[in-house]
Amino acid sequence: MINFPGSTKIGRRIPKEAFYRHLDLTASLKSKFVTDVDHIVVENSLTRESLRLAESSDVREILLLSIALKKQDFDGKIVEAIARQNQHKLLFRLVYEGQEQLAVYEGKLYRTAWKASGESDLTLRGDTMTAIWEDLVRQIALRPEIKMEEGESLCQQLKNQDVIDQLQKRIQKLDKAAWKEEQPKKRFALYTEMMELKKQLEELTHG
Repeated sequence: MINFPGSTKIGRRIPKEAFYRHLDLTASLKSKFVTDVDHIVVENSLTRESLRLAESSDVREILLLSIALKKQDFDGKIVEAIARQNQHKLLFRLVYEGQEQLAVYEGKLYRTAWKASGESDLTLRGDTMTAIWEDLVRQIALRPEIKMEEGESLCQQLKNQDVIDQLQKRIQKLDKAAWKEEQPKKRFALYTEMMELKKQLEELTHG
């Protein structure tokens, strides 16, 4: 459950047209904005003042936006455009017919799995706005199997996850190729490469 402090509650609906005026969108993306998005609500504004934090940081404000969708298979570039062209740090709660998905843009768009409305969970942790933002990104972007070393930066953790994704895709491709390969020597080479990648994957996920 997303249960941010009452002091952060905004609950202000914003017309889609307000985004059109402030975003640099291609004609195609603007059209998808119209067809994919129903309405947008600014749910919460997290600031040093609203959270009663003692220390200041580079991150000044984090907004939670709820975007009601007209279809579940929406174009993610809509969310990317909003995030990339906004001066605030943004969290997204995407809602469609009793389901919701959390999203955040940090170099690229990260999304959680779809869940029943109200079942998404975000917890505020940290004593500065920067620390809170990075932890919120971790909660949305990082999968549980990603190993986090003490002192490792958010950027490095996201890079590790990308490497893991690439390794998993390559392993699946090699596995299929090995089963189809009829020549023993080539099959062995594919199997050997696959086992080496599995070893790398194990080190990244379990140490």
